[in-house]
Amino acid sequence: MQLALRFFATFREAVGTKEIERTFDAEATVGDVLAAVEDEFPELAGDILDDDGDIQPHLTVLRNGREVVHLDGTATELSDGDRLSIFPPVAGG
Repeated sequence: MQLALRFFATFREAVGTKEIERTFDAEATVGDVLAAVEDEFPELAGDILDDDGDIQPHLTVLRNGREVVHLDGTATELSDGDRLSIFPPVAGG
């Protein structure tokens, strides 16, 4: 399946662009995709997934605009054409 991956703030800087498209197996979950992102971009390793393979608690990961922690977390299933958006923590005032 083809997915669009969108990155924001410091993650966009690490990847070098706002959006990339990648192909994954039809059975891939959010956790599989996030692990693949960390593998492809080593500077993000440990910033997205913790040692147990769960999404870091301070991150926001959206599948088609819905927060995946309110779905099935890293076990959330994906479909061809889905968009994952990955937001690092943001501070400011």
